[in-house]
Amino acid sequence: MVFTAGQIAGILEGELEGNPEIAVHRLAKIEEGEKGSLTFLANPKYTSHIYTTKASITIVNKDFVPEQKLDTTLIKVNDAYEAFSKVLEFYNQVKNNKTGIEEPVYISDSATYGEGFYLGAFSYLGSNITIGDNVKIYPNVYIGDNVKIADNVTIFAGAKVYSESIIGKNCVINSGVIIGADGFGFSPNKDGEFQKVPQTGNVILEDNVDVGAGTTIDRATLGSTILRRGVKLDNQIQIAHNVEIGEHTVIAAQTGIAGSTKIGKHCMIGGQVGIVGHITIGDNVKIQAQSGIGRNVQNNETLQGSPALNYGDYNKSYVYFKNLPKFSNRIDELEKKYSEQYKNETENH
Repeated sequence: MVFTAGQIAGILEGELEGNPEIAVHRLAKIEEGEKGSLTFLANPKYTSHIYTTKASITIVNKDFVPEQKLDTTLIKVNDAYEAFSKVLEFYNQVKNNKTGIEEPVYISDSATYGEGFYLGAFSYLGSNITIGDNVKIYPNVYIGDNVKIADNVTIFAGAKVYSESIIGKNCVINSGVIIGADGFGFSPNKDGEFQKVPQTGNVILEDNVDVGAGTTIDRATLGSTILRRGVKLDNQIQIAHNVEIGEHTVIAAQTGIAGSTKIGKHCMIGGQVGIVGHITIGDNVKIQAQSGIGRNVQNNETLQGSPALNYGDYNKSYVYFKNLPKFSNRIDELEKKYSEQYKNETENH
């Protein structure tokens, strides 16, 4: 994809200083800019790089006044960072604006899809699937029976969406994601063997949910595992059966959430957090990385540690914890001192 400075300035409604016909085909950091690349300057500490960058076009704030000769064409805007983000979004849309059906694929006769549909090679669409407009399904994707996918969903290569799953508008499902696999449900019998409990529910992703690569979201035993509107999941997260995650909660990589736990709205959960099953976590909760949550959590709490404590209590406790070897040595010295003192006093009497 090639764009001229004039085209980019038009998209951003910016002021052009330089050659309107100069073209770019990639994006770059200002310190790494090469001929044919587009970059930006928003942070003043990087100003020196604009005089040495080889980038063909640089987006800058309107108040930028060069103090030396420039070899880059400028596009001046109100907010360079925001404008560059807009370019990134536009670039991504154009890059991913695939349409059509590649071969070979399997599409059930009962599957339906809307306009602007893209289906990559070696993908499988099962029976009674309903797919909305502008859905992009990349190669090697499996979509099971009775799945519903709304408009503007992107499913990247190698993802698997099991039967009965429901995916809302504007969701992004990255490579290797598995949605709707059986929950971890087994029941011991009289012989001490574990028998599988059928998992008959489904998974629901509401609108604007992002699911990172390698993440797994299990179907419910009964009912639904639900990710509410705007939830964002990092890579390699495990969401167990019947979990519910509230609106606009974000969860970092390698977190595991056990079955039937309910998590509130606008929570922020760090990486490698472990959360037990059948508890409730309130709204606006912050959980620091590698914490272990084994109890209900009230609204607005901030937690750290395993088992997790209030964030302030954890930091106070950690001061003592890291000094335990010193305290132990001092106690040993005191015991030795007073033991010798007691011995001397006993002998003298």
